[in-house]
Amino acid sequence: MKSKLSTAFLCLALAVMVACKSKPSDTQIQAKVTEQLSSMPEVTADVKEGVVTLAGNVPDESARAAAESAVAGVDGVKSITNNIMVTPPAPPAAPAPDAAMVNPEDQALRTGVADITKDFPGVDVKVEAGVITVTGELSAAKWKTLKKALDGLHPKKVDASGLKVK
Repeated sequence: MKSKLSTAFLCLALAVMVACKSKPSDTQIQAKVTEQLSSMPEVTADVKEGVVTLAGNVPDESARAAAESAVAGVDGVKSITNNIMVTPPAPPAAPAPDAAMVNPEDQALRTGVADITKDFPGVDVKVEAGVITVTGELSAAKWKTLKKALDGLHPKKVDASGLKVK
């Protein structure tokens, strides 16, 4: 009988010791959770009474799930509140529109100007917003001919302030 009583007492003592095992504190859980999330600096965690609250922004749903599963394996975590936001990457910037594409009227003017100015070497002509800008050097007679031809295209204005007339 003594051996049965001793065995029963020993089993009871062992059961009490296992049941009295202390649970990890929130500070200990916080340290372990922070260690698990060290590869995800955009995610933060807060622990209160064993409940872990995750917060932050990640680029996709898989990163959000990975953070939650990394924390789920930590000893002492009772539950997880996942407040992580999935923020998709910003769309790529739109390409700068080509100057010719901005104003179709300018494109028609550019074509006409290119046809006219091919016979006038030493002159540089630019078209922007319906205004033709002429620069370079030209004789007075050739300038008069060029001016008439450019006016025939009906621009808003012909600016020859950069032209040197001989």
